[in-house]
Amino acid sequence: MDPNRIIQALKGTIDPKLRLQAENELNQSYKIINFAPSLLQIIVSDQVEFPVRQAAAIYLKNMVTQYWPDREPPPGEVIFPFNIHENDRQQIRDNIVEGIIRSPDLVRAQLTMCLRAIIKHDFPGHWTAVVDKIGYYLQSSNSGSWLGSLLCLYQLVKTYEYKKAEERDPLIAAMQIFLPRIQQQMIQLLPDNSHYSVLLQKQILKIFYALVQYALPLQLVNNQTMTQWMEIFRTVIDRNVPAETLQIDEDDRPELVWWKCKKWALRIVTRLFERYGSPGSVTKEYFEFSEFFLKTYAVGIQQVLLKILDQYRQKEYVAPRVLQQALNYLNQGVYHCITWKQMKPHMQTLCEEVIFSLMCYKDEDEELWQEDPYEYIRMKFDVFEDYASPTTAAQILLYTAAKKRKEVLPKMMAFCYQILTEPNTDPRKKDGALHVIGSLADILLKKSIFKDQMELMLQNHVFPLFMSNLGYLRARSCWTLHSFSTLKFHNELNLRNAVELAKKSLLDDKEMPVKVEAAIALQLLISHQEQAKEYVKPYIRPVMQELLLVIRETENDDLTNVIQKLICEYSQEVASIAVEMTQHLAEIFGKVLQSEEYEEMEDKTVMAMGILHTIDTILTVVQDHKEITQQLESICLQIIGLVLQKRVIEFYEEILSLAYSLTCHLVSPQMWQLLGVLYEVFQQDYFEYFA
Repeated sequence: MDPNRIIQALKGTIDPKLRLQAENELNQSYKIINFAPSLLQIIVSDQVEFPVRQAAAIYLKNMVTQYWPDREPPPGEVIFPFNIHENDRQQIRDNIVEGIIRSPDLVRAQLTMCLRAIIKHDFPGHWTAVVDKIGYYLQSSNSGSWLGSLLCLYQLVKTYEYKKAEERDPLIAAMQIFLPRIQQQMIQLLPDNSHYSVLLQKQILKIFYALVQYALPLQLVNNQTMTQWMEIFRTVIDRNVPAETLQIDEDDRPELVWWKCKKWALRIVTRLFERYGSPGSVTKEYFEFSEFFLKTYAVGIQQVLLKILDQYRQKEYVAPRVLQQALNYLNQGVYHCITWKQMKPHMQTLCEEVIFSLMCYKDEDEELWQEDPYEYIRMKFDVFEDYASPTTAAQILLYTAAKKRKEVLPKMMAFCYQILTEPNTDPRKKDGALHVIGSLADILLKKSIFKDQMELMLQNHVFPLFMSNLGYLRARSCWTLHSFSTLKFHNELNLRNAVELAKKSLLDDKEMPVKVEAAIALQLLISHQEQAKEYVKPYIRPVMQELLLVIRETENDDLTNVIQKLICEYSQEVASIAVEMTQHLAEIFGKVLQSEEYEEMEDKTVMAMGILHTIDTILTVVQDHKEITQQLESICLQIIGLVLQKRVIEFYEEILSLAYSLTCHLVSPQMWQLLGVLYEVFQQDYFEYFA
């Protein structure tokens, strides 16, 4: 296979005028023997232009992913589908590790994905030599080969990351060789704080995390080796980040390798503590290790983390993920006497100056609210943002400490009340105080000393803030109502006020984040307070119409859940406005499905699915109203047609459910026509749908 011909074709794929012709050329060539190894030669060649090398890397990755393993013919066929020839596969196995070591980052990323696919299919059966190959370059005196070989080792470990302990034998055998080596390498690298050294250290930590995060291989890490590793982690967490990094924009600092290295060390110690180091919450094989961990390491690591939190308290920069992991570790420490004893003297300061400050409204919140309120809403309701957020970690630590350690709650409540009652308090601190109190609502409503004070707290400190000229305080007031939606109100007027304020915020407030919080608060009050349902009943039409407008504007899937629950609560009232609502939802669904970013946005899928469930709920509610169902049918058929036309297989179940709801009692002529369309779709997509 002539490499120059492949290079010209790859170059053509980058030029829009030549792309179709170039792709045809490649599609005619890729099955020829020696094509895939030629791609690898092009990728590693410094003589070839970089964009062409990148195109070759992407093409090879796609080939390896699709055509590496031997495949059987489909049922009823005799011709075997194409796969890369064994001679070609062997050439790639022989050269890919070197390719990864020699390639620049952007190309290397594609090659490591190739390697993962090859290891998955061929290790250990066809390719035990990969262990020797990685080992050779890891031991090389040329440090330039270390990063590439560590990336290769990482792919090996990642392949087995989530496998059960009994399926990890090939990895354990390899790591008997590699773990001591990378430990020694780490010890040698630690004194060197240069960019390349810390990049290597970060990669070693990522390997260790992937090795232990799902199952701890006790045969690899005895007490002595674990002690050496824990000292490495402690050193990485404790060492200073170079002062010159403070010159870099704060938004870019978390991506610096020094902070990433700390983050991975912290992820490891937090994972070890949570999963294997907490007696009483580990499986029996880790019981002995958990006792040793708690007694030997837990306090020493916690001491370093308290130091990091103190640096944050003193307004020194700490990367958000480092802060988050430090708080997660302390959260685990609250459960154990030995770590709590060390934490206890610092707890009030931690609560008032670290946790509280994280739970207050910040400059970056204000900036986002003003510049893009829709993105602000998305971020506040995104579970993935929550997972990585220091604010969420602070909230969880406070909740655990208030629940497990009796002295924490009274002190924190006194602190919050002081802020709420002071006349000239910074409004952002008021937001923080309500955020704290709302986060602790579950606990407060179970404590006799506090539960009777909560109604008064809402009356005196929350209701007045609905009149604030600051949108974030109005949103926080709605959020606090939702947090206390299960409160047993003694004064009916307070409940009526709560419902009225939430309803008014949804219908009249000009700020979209306030409307979203108000909608959730209103639905929860209706679900938990029998009287609230009656108060809202006369306003259900404007409430539903506004909710649909807010859903259309924000595409927030939490609100589709709200509307579903309200439909169930007010089924009779909803019947009269069902057609209007369904038409509205259908328009939103069409907009979501046809938006350009639909393919990449997972929350758009959740949103669209929520809409289909809501329409299905409406159909269920109005099934006894034949004339309404007939009007809904034509709207639903448009949705079903759109999904089938675009072949969005993940929604087939939902649209079939709509079709089922529309044919339960009567099958109209239009619905009979759908049967033929469904049969055609079945012929095209049945294999993929049922696979």
